[in-house]
Amino acid sequence: MEYSEWIGKTQERAEVITSKHVAKLAVTLNEQAPADGSPLPLLWHWAYFQDLAFTESLRSDGHPVTGDFLPAAGDRTRMWAGGRLSFIKPLLVGGLVHRRSTIEDIKEKQGRTGSLLFVKVRHEYLQDEDTALIEEQDIVYRVATQAIVAEGDPLPDAEWTEEIDASPTLLFRYSAVTFNTHRIHYDWRYVTEVEGYPGLVVHGPLTATLVMRAFSKFAPEVTVRTFAFKGVRPLIAGDALIVGGRVEEEGRAAVWAGNKGGIGQLGEIGFA
Repeated sequence: MEYSEWIGKTQERAEVITSKHVAKLAVTLNEQAPADGSPLPLLWHWAYFQDLAFTESLRSDGHPVTGDFLPAAGDRTRMWAGGRLSFIKPLLVGGLVHRRSTIEDIKEKQGRTGSLLFVKVRHEYLQDEDTALIEEQDIVYRVATQAIVAEGDPLPDAEWTEEIDASPTLLFRYSAVTFNTHRIHYDWRYVTEVEGYPGLVVHGPLTATLVMRAFSKFAPEVTVRTFAFKGVRPLIAGDALIVGGRVEEEGRAAVWAGNKGGIGQLGEIGFA
């Protein structure tokens, strides 16, 4: 299929960062909810701007059908593989936020399990007409095959770590508050019998949010400027999720998440 015609396609959305919805995410993460007018914690914006699709129109994997903004890709499965964010100013709870999205690039590559389609999407978030956040997301479409969950690299030495119970309840509540209907996160029979994972898969965005939270607890006085992350191995519910990192040099920290089987997500935080 020819995908070049999708490059440059745009989408615009607007949404209020409501305190009620923020409170739902806060209790999901066992955090205190910020009040109206307060900065939204980093990466909590992922609970907004979700696709609203009728239940009867969802694919068998739970994802909304693509072909409007994101390209249609037949029966391939879709995943969010990673991304890069630049934090310019805080998004404020209670405020209206506009998001401008653009498909910047599409490439097809061959991987271990077959053809992979990489779609790079750029989001610009504006509040009070000022750009607050710029984000690039890497979306990957892959041919439907049985999942491979191999051992990963061991967790590195860290300056800070936090262990989190990646329970099915946490995954279900995060799916609900982010309106994520991908069945690998909450439907045990589907994820094990159809996609071949050994259990429910921890969301990449949830993992990244917990990584960022751990860094913010370690260095509450700094200002985060950038964050980049990528998934390298699926993390499965039931295993303790370990997030951590270390400062590599002034203004730059290496961060990661994993479990007893090794690293599942790698990242880098730039700060001042």
